[in-house]
Amino acid sequence: MRINITGKNIELTDGLKTAVTDKLSKLDKYFADDTIANVTLSVEKDRQKIEVTIPMKGQFIRSEQVSNDMYVSIDLVEEVIERQLQKYRHKLITRQQEPGDFFQEDFIDDDSDDDDDDSEIKIQRTKHFGIKPMYPEDACVQMELLGHDFFVFRNAETDEVNVVYKRRGNTYGLIEPEF
Repeated sequence: MRINITGKNIELTDGLKTAVTDKLSKLDKYFADDTIANVTLSVEKDRQKIEVTIPMKGQFIRSEQVSNDMYVSIDLVEEVIERQLQKYRHKLITRQQEPGDFFQEDFIDDDSDDDDDDSEIKIQRTKHFGIKPMYPEDACVQMELLGHDFFVFRNAETDEVNVVYKRRGNTYGLIEPEF
């Protein structure tokens, strides 16, 4: 795998380049030699951000990690990409073993859900947790670390409760309240 490293608002030192190369070289076992990984390191205020994009046959493997230390961000991004690759591999295996259709015939032919129009909504579990202020990018990192599809947090910039969520194509969305 070839790694292209660029920087925004940061001087690319040999130490940073070596750290990125060492971490991402652990992913060589997943990719062909001609695969290109585009890495962008940037600094915004006191946030150290790394973005890694690896174009693949019609799709992208992408991760963006933010922390107060660039080396921590580099460590996090490698872990997230490795998890994404495991999921992607699992999807490929599943697609090869199942028929080409999206749904099984039993699911399509099942009419039992149509008769449940009068069913009640029941909340099975309630969770309580403290919400601390953080930036949306930090909330995305926390969401990835927890392995969740969404994360509720208090936005440090607006002091409002927001939600970040995973979207298709390995992107993220932000829900902000509107009053």
